[in-house]
Amino acid sequence: MKNIIIGLLVLGFTFYANAQNNKEAENLVQDILSKVKSYDNISIEFAYTLENLNENIKQETRGDVSIEGDKYLLNLMGTTRVFDGKKIYTIIPEDEEVIISNYNDQDENEITPSKMLTFFEEGYTYEMDIVQNYKGRKIQFIKLIPNPGSNEDIDEILLGVDQQTLHLHTLIQVQENGTKTLIQVKSFKKNQPLSVKHFEFNEEQYKDYYINRLD
Repeated sequence: MKNIIIGLLVLGFTFYANAQNNKEAENLVQDILSKVKSYDNISIEFAYTLENLNENIKQETRGDVSIEGDKYLLNLMGTTRVFDGKKIYTIIPEDEEVIISNYNDQDENEITPSKMLTFFEEGYTYEMDIVQNYKGRKIQFIKLIPNPGSNEDIDEILLGVDQQTLHLHTLIQVQENGTKTLIQVKSFKKNQPLSVKHFEFNEEQYKDYYINRLD
């Protein structure tokens, strides 16, 4: 009988500790989202790694992105992608081609860089994970657990957050097939004096390119 009582006490404490842990993680996520949404614009430089040991794949590159509301300008893997609020312009210098398409704001599957900073707002439960030291900064990791029936191909997502600034520092996504995506922020700047034309596409600059209008 004594062992049963002790066991129940342990289970009760574990449940309470987990509930407290989840609440702490949820509060931290809300603080992160509030911080991101408070900025007029954000400019990020990042390192990107895609790895699958089973398929002997490892791809490493760097990129940068500027975000203002829903508008963005992304440079990654030799391609520039611009969204001016209405159309998406994908500029591919290697092929001398520009692809122009409409943005469908009703399409929940349409992922944009601006959504990448807030995608974890819904559809997940949260757990506090480890704290790591990175060049004198403490990075708090939060584990994102997809709600049942959503993101079934994702095994695990970890967000690393700078405890001092509450800025995102690391994103780790592991899929069920073993593919691991790592994004590490190298520079995070807010409220930069961006030109009014920063998110505009000037077709005159690409006269020698093939313009592929999808819509």
